[in-house]
Order: sequence, then structure tokens, then C-alpha cells
Amino acid sequence: MDLKSFIKAARLRTLPLSISGIIVGSILGNANVDTNLTSEVTVPFWATSIFWLAILTTIGFQVLSNFANDYGDGIKGTDDNRKGEARMVSTGAISPKQMKHAMIFTTICTLCIAALLIYVAFGSENFEYSIAFFILGLASVAAAIKYTVGESAYGYSGLGDIFVFLFFGFLSVVGSYILFTHQINALLFLPATSIGLLSAAVLNLNNMRDQIEDKQHHKNTLVVSLGSQKAKTYHYVLILGALLTAVLYVQLHYQSPIQYLFLIAFIPLFLNIKVVGKYTQKRRFYCAIYLKITNFSVFSADAPLISVTATR
Repeated sequence: MDLKSFIKAARLRTLPLSISGIIVGSILGNANVDTNLTSEVTVPFWATSIFWLAILTTIGFQVLSNFANDYGDGIKGTDDNRKGEARMVSTGAISPKQMKHAMIFTTICTLCIAALLIYVAFGSENFEYSIAFFILGLASVAAAIKYTVGESAYGYSGLGDIFVFLFFGFLSVVGSYILFTHQINALLFLPATSIGLLSAAVLNLNNMRDQIEDKQHHKNTLVVSLGSQKAKTYHYVLILGALLTAVLYVQLHYQSPIQYLFLIAFIPLFLNIKVVGKYTQKRRFYCAIYLKITNFSVFSADAPLISVTATR
């Protein structure tokens, strides 16, 4: 065991996707905050303590999820002979016991940061919000661990896409918005839906790559249940749905053509659709490459989405 192995298990390349929703919600929230709520309204979103604490909390949950995924699939044998990046537990670089200790340490650190975030955002005057967000924090820990760990792991029952959509989309965007404003804007569910769908698309590509191994180890992901052809159609729906909800949100707040600059980031996604259409199990290597492209595109598409805020 060494630090390098844990860094690999943390899968740092997944972090941009995990924080994209936080960036969107924070930009919108900081732009619409009530001046009576906080003294930080005069500074950009990226200069607020709420933003950085939310980023650290999200990174903590994502790293915990990656550790748990490595552990859960490793002890079940799902990662044996897998395609793509090697997993640390399955290769023996990290023992199951060591990974469990890492998961416990990450959980404690992340919950401490989350508690500080809740206090900074709501203080002692908004007890209901504080309790609600602490419960959401505990739910995030449970969701991160139960994806592949345990007999009732929801990632083995085809529910991973739903949880990714909810946590990466709704919770990240709407949650971070509430941290700034202490209120909910119904229209915010449009960009939240867009990000959630793009995040689910990344998971779908990952599951397409691992379809054979997952089926052999009874990991019934949505791809395994649908089959390759229907999984492709599902992927098209996710990408197009993300585009439509993003365009609708910008159109409802339209003031300048520059607000549609984010469409440039969808170009790699449409190239992704083209490659997915030609995808077969014999060409899984290409799926792995375009998974990285999609990951980058999700991140780069989010910030321009919020150009609507800058022009308001």
C-alpha cells in the first residue's frame, strides 16, 4: 500500500463532473442572494466561503463513492479482468481492510466539512434548513457507499442512473443555490435536469464498456437490462434531453446571444453520439476514450450555461 494507490483509487478525473453542479448552483445562487442574508454578496461566487466549502464537501463525497466502488466491486470480483483503468482492491494494491479504513476516514472528514458548510450558510437562525441539509449529507454518504457495497447495492439493481441524476443534478444545483439564497427557484430544475442527464450519460458509457463483466458477475446495470442497442438509444435521449432543458432555461432568461455560447461544448457530445452509434463490445477501447471526452464536455458545458446570470 502507498499513497499513489489511494490517489488512483480516488479517480481524480471524475472530480470535474462531480463539482459542475455546485458551480452552476453557486453562480445562480450568488447572483440572486438576498442582501440581508450574508455579508458575502459583494464578492464573486468563487470568492465565497460557501462555494469552497461546498466544493470540498462534494469532492469528499465523490472520493468516498470511488473508494466504496473500488471496495464493493473488488470484493465481489466484478473488477476482475475489467477493461479500462485498473482498480486497487481487485489488483491487491490496497487490501479490503485498508480501503474500509480509508472510507471511514473520508466519511468523517467530509461530514465535518459539511457541518461547517451548513453553519456558514444558515447560522443558528435557520434550524430547519440546517437539519434538512445534514440529513441530505447523511443520505449522500449512504448513497456513495451503497452503490456497490452490500447485498442490496443499488448499482447492482439498475438504479445507479437514478441516483446519479438526483445527486449530481438536483442535489448539487438546487442544494448549492439554497445555500446562498435560502429559497428554491422552480426554474432552477431545468439546468439541474440538464446536468443530471449529462452525468447519467457518463455513467451509461461506463456501464456500456463494462457490460460483459457486469453481466458475468450479476451486476444488473441498466445497460445489462436493456441490452446494447437500447442502451445506445437511451444514451441519445440523455444527451438530447440535456440539450433541450439547457436551451429552454436560457431561452426563458434570454437577453443576449452570448448566452448560447455553451452550445459549443455540446459539439464533443454529438461526436460522442456518433461513436456510440458505431460501438460494439469489440471496440470498447473507443468507448473508454469518449468517456473522458464526455466527462470534459459536461464540465465545460456547465459554466457557460450560467452566462444568463452574468447578463441579468
